[in-house]
Amino acid sequence: MSEKRVVFQLGTEIVTVTGMTNTTAIVWFRRDLRLADNPAFFEALKLFETVVPVYIWSPEEDSRWAPGAASRVWLYHSLEALANAMAEKQSRLILRRGEALPALQTLIKDTGATAVFWNRLYEPSVNEQDAGVEKALRSDGVECEIFPGNLLLEPWDSRKKDDTAYRVFTPFANALKEKLDDIKADPAPGVMSAVPPEIYSDDLESFDLLPKIERAGGIQEAWTFGEAGGQAALKDFIQNGLGGYSKTRNLPAMEDGVSRLSPYLHFGEISIRHVWADVSKARAKLSGAEQKSADVYLKELLWREFSHHLLFHFPTMPDKPLREEFSRYRWATSGTQLKAWQRGQTGYPIVDAGMRQLWETGWMHNRVRMIVGSFLIKDLGIEWQTGEEWFWDSLVDADLAQNAMNWQWVAGSGADASPFFRIFNPVTQGKKFDPEGEYVRRYVPELKDMPAKWIHAPFDAPGEVLEGADVKLGDNYPKPIVDHDEARKQALANYQKIR
Repeated sequence: MSEKRVVFQLGTEIVTVTGMTNTTAIVWFRRDLRLADNPAFFEALKLFETVVPVYIWSPEEDSRWAPGAASRVWLYHSLEALANAMAEKQSRLILRRGEALPALQTLIKDTGATAVFWNRLYEPSVNEQDAGVEKALRSDGVECEIFPGNLLLEPWDSRKKDDTAYRVFTPFANALKEKLDDIKADPAPGVMSAVPPEIYSDDLESFDLLPKIERAGGIQEAWTFGEAGGQAALKDFIQNGLGGYSKTRNLPAMEDGVSRLSPYLHFGEISIRHVWADVSKARAKLSGAEQKSADVYLKELLWREFSHHLLFHFPTMPDKPLREEFSRYRWATSGTQLKAWQRGQTGYPIVDAGMRQLWETGWMHNRVRMIVGSFLIKDLGIEWQTGEEWFWDSLVDADLAQNAMNWQWVAGSGADASPFFRIFNPVTQGKKFDPEGEYVRRYVPELKDMPAKWIHAPFDAPGEVLEGADVKLGDNYPKPIVDHDEARKQALANYQKIR
């Protein structure tokens, strides 16, 4: 055996890794379910003769934020896709069930591995877990190498000059952009080492990831899972959506008006470096308004980055308002109105369409996410954490940092949040962003024959219009569960009490 030393650049960080050729390493996959631009896997293949990829299913280690039902559907298919991609290159994805440390220690014993490589995650509980795993493995004499994860810049490298964390997006984004000129993404490895056949792997079915519910089928029909699906989605968006993004991103009826990359990014089926680099390259070939549209999309990627940096520096963000005064806000008791919201039965068509899209596909258009969030918090008076938990269970792109930050943004309680008194009117929002009612008709078929003039406010439509569209309010479509104008007044009155 001989020592091999590799020095490489990842984003803005210079990494030095030393390994022993003719030995075995384990690469621990988590939310980096891809071959391209996977630094831990890429470097292990450079340094070691045999590389054993492993995914460990251990939801019990973070029971508070274990993947929800929709995320588990995605995870199942993502693991399946990754295993197939590895098999095509004569490798094999090993699956194990149980706590990470003992699972890794067992696999080390099974393989004789001398090193474990993995890519970093940033959630508070995962940071603590990783530190414990690293300490224990090193004490066992096992080399550990941890690589920058699926962010453009490490959270500790994005602080202000006074060494405090940014709480306002614009200066954060401006500071970050100065450091991102040379972002590159590595291609998938051409050659992979075979995993010895005697190494045991659990069966994917034993993880019991697919819920026994009807909507699992809807999620499967709505998406192409895996790394190939993520790369195809990125390519399609750059070719067909990027140049007009600033105009189409708020129109939920236009499915190709947004990238729909969020679940692929969350599960690491495509890296944020890959997306940033490809979009930046495409932007350089655009001009005028199309280039500005690309800038708007790159800004959205920085908003994603901002959420993860906030969570790292403010680890209570998923549970507690960042603005302390909101801990005194008087929230309503959840009940029948919450269930109506969850099932898309509020009587406000744009809200109901969004909630049904979520239930059927595991995803919701971003503009509609803001509308349904505002409705839950400010029309129904239900605390944002309740919405956060429902989205966590229902979204295939459920991401702790983005979910928490965006709900706090709508509530007005977070960093650089929308002010509380910005209360979306669901009727005017529907008319503005779904003027012909295409989105509503797609997900609320009871209203498919309503004229565009009345489709966002069927409760105001004349009787003959309702009769012509076969809409019976309170029968085949609900009456509004709350009066928006009255709810708005009450929300503002409650807000005045905590100022």
